[in-house]
Amino acid sequence: MSRALLIVDVQNDFTEGGALAVSGGAALARNVSNHLESHPGAYALVVASRDWHDATNSNGGHFAPAGEAPNFVTTWPVHCVADTDGADYHPELRLPADTVHVYKGRGIPAYSMFEGAAGSPDAADPADVRGIPEVLRDAGITTVDVVGIATDHCVRASALDALAAEFDVRVLTDLVAGVDADASARALEELRSGGASLAHSGEVTDA
Repeated sequence: MSRALLIVDVQNDFTEGGALAVSGGAALARNVSNHLESHPGAYALVVASRDWHDATNSNGGHFAPAGEAPNFVTTWPVHCVADTDGADYHPELRLPADTVHVYKGRGIPAYSMFEGAAGSPDAADPADVRGIPEVLRDAGITTVDVVGIATDHCVRASALDALAAEFDVRVLTDLVAGVDADASARALEELRSGGASLAHSGEVTDA
């Protein structure tokens, strides 16, 4: 068994002070960093995603039209615009040098890490950009731990897509943060019912 850690959207705009702040986001960034540093042998690969939205359009209706309030279901405030501070990882998220970086939502709504692509967002050659299942399988990954923001949105979507791609999925429930407590609880139950396991990060052991 070869395991990867999937870190979903631990970005400034999704943490305290950001455009779509989730309570506990900054603490989550610290805790994910501590988890990685405490388990240097646990993961064969670390994959981290970021929303990376276009500045010049609504990203397929993802951003609420100017002058209209977002409904926080299908439309949202402007957030995580490419090459802005809001799109950066939270400064307390300390990633290994060989982390695979995933960019998603470039011009379209995107929630799951698996809707993004690994590689430079400015890559001119499509061969330099890879889908996440390909990245994981090329590294021999069969099992993934999922952490990040937000439990009831992008973490949920990423974990469901990992299950659909036939990876063994474990969600580390103390290393996720959600927008709404009830919706987050339902998301975790949906994932458990769908075949994911739920665990505390203290259960993780080095390979």
